[in-house]
Amino acid sequence: MSFRISVSGAAAEAVRSTVPTLVADLVASGITAQDASLWGPEAEAEAAKRLGWTEAVAISRPLVPQIEALREELEAAGVDHIVLAGMGGSSLAPEVITRTTGVDLTVLDSTEPGQVRAALADRLETSALVVSSKSGSTVETDSQRRAYEQAFRDAGIDPATRIIVVTDPGSPLDESARAAGYRVFNADPEVGGRYSALTAFGLVPSGLAGVDISEVLDEAETIELSLAIDSPENPGLVLGAAIAATVPLRDKLGIIADGTHIVGLPDWAEQLIAESTGKNGTGLLPVVLDADAPELGEDLADLQIVRIVDDAGDEIFGRDHSGEIRVSGTLGAQLLVWEYATVVAGRLLGINPFDQPDVESAKIAARGLLDARPEPTPAAFVEQGIEVRGTPEVIGASSDLASAIDVLLEELPADGYLSIQAYVDRVAHPELERLRGLLAARAGRPVTFGWGPRFLHSTGQFHKGGPAVGAFLQITQKPAEDLAIPDRPFTFGQLIAAQASGDASVLAEHGRPVLTLTLADPSAGAATLFDVVA
Repeated sequence: MSFRISVSGAAAEAVRSTVPTLVADLVASGITAQDASLWGPEAEAEAAKRLGWTEAVAISRPLVPQIEALREELEAAGVDHIVLAGMGGSSLAPEVITRTTGVDLTVLDSTEPGQVRAALADRLETSALVVSSKSGSTVETDSQRRAYEQAFRDAGIDPATRIIVVTDPGSPLDESARAAGYRVFNADPEVGGRYSALTAFGLVPSGLAGVDISEVLDEAETIELSLAIDSPENPGLVLGAAIAATVPLRDKLGIIADGTHIVGLPDWAEQLIAESTGKNGTGLLPVVLDADAPELGEDLADLQIVRIVDDAGDEIFGRDHSGEIRVSGTLGAQLLVWEYATVVAGRLLGINPFDQPDVESAKIAARGLLDARPEPTPAAFVEQGIEVRGTPEVIGASSDLASAIDVLLEELPADGYLSIQAYVDRVAHPELERLRGLLAARAGRPVTFGWGPRFLHSTGQFHKGGPAVGAFLQITQKPAEDLAIPDRPFTFGQLIAAQASGDASVLAEHGRPVLTLTLADPSAGAATLFDVVA
């Protein structure tokens, strides 16, 4: 069976009470027929141009032979390494697809100078770059493309033979890429980035890297009919109701990959759900958890556990899993079901699941800082090479690093969450993710962890547009060596610093408490943080 779901507790009651109404209102068939009125009159204009993902399998089929032909062409030219420059949905779906199938793909979704430099140095002579940007104006992706163009030229390689572009037809990138002689794949313009897993954005980099993308489409196709039928067994309706119709609403979703063959699905679901639902002061906050996460022992009333497994079964769970949602299925089926469930959740929450009004605010703030390039705000104090800054309510009551963290945690309301945002080289310093569990144990509340700046394109929407119950720990690093962006008046180091500062300023404007820790040496700074937090 391509997909199974079983529920118990509050989630089961939500399904029993809500799905019959969704069936009677013909929601499933309406989504499949691309009925833009399902989310209310204010959302209709946006929804009318964002439902193309419901027919992504059919539309994407003709891409398969084109991608396979290009892969053979690149292999014949000695290319055996694919790099993806993309952000948010453009990078997370290919990362899940390739990791699940055991295929090598370097995902460059950062502007941290060290991470960019390391990617450029990794097998450049035999690499090809996929540049993925729906709008064609994403500053991170544009900067990464410029760096690779220069690197290829410096190595005596014609960039036109090594750069492949995925973008919407008619975008600025579409026009400039074709003028430069790059190979271009146009995606369906009626699909938003976070719903693009089964479009060119998910398939081109995955297929070029070596994934059998026909199989992924086949897996999704097996569930299409079940998702289109107005039935109480429709998995999209059941999952959507289970995550968004509990009473009272369990608005923190603890998503756990527990023994599943699919690698990284919770991270992909996190950006899909958070950016789609976090607005108008409401939303669902996905929290990617380990199977032994501290939160699982707290019995939190607002935390709904969603466990991704390889066999969800149909029975009511034993004591260990009482109250959970369990889902299993093939990769392609999971991708499509979660997309349906998310827009169903949007309808139940009364929001537009296709816009992202608060994502742009951080981009505007970052652009303003890049234009002005002011001197950095002086640190409130420096401890063991860590510069400490923050909003007044955090810094004003702090005397050292330990007390600053204590005060930030004290700012958490009873229904709050802590967001750790690491604007750090994630390849060189993955150990920073351990802070999530340590701080969750301290706080007794859900804690999310996001790598900056990629989370700005996903959970960043929820942070500003969702419920005002978050506290934010920013971790930034001083680059050991900066890296120029060709033909730009700013460097990668200046760009990532502006993105972190810009987002912090917007969070502060929304009344969110922020603590920013800048590490002079990420390895030593991480060790200091572990000592202070533990």
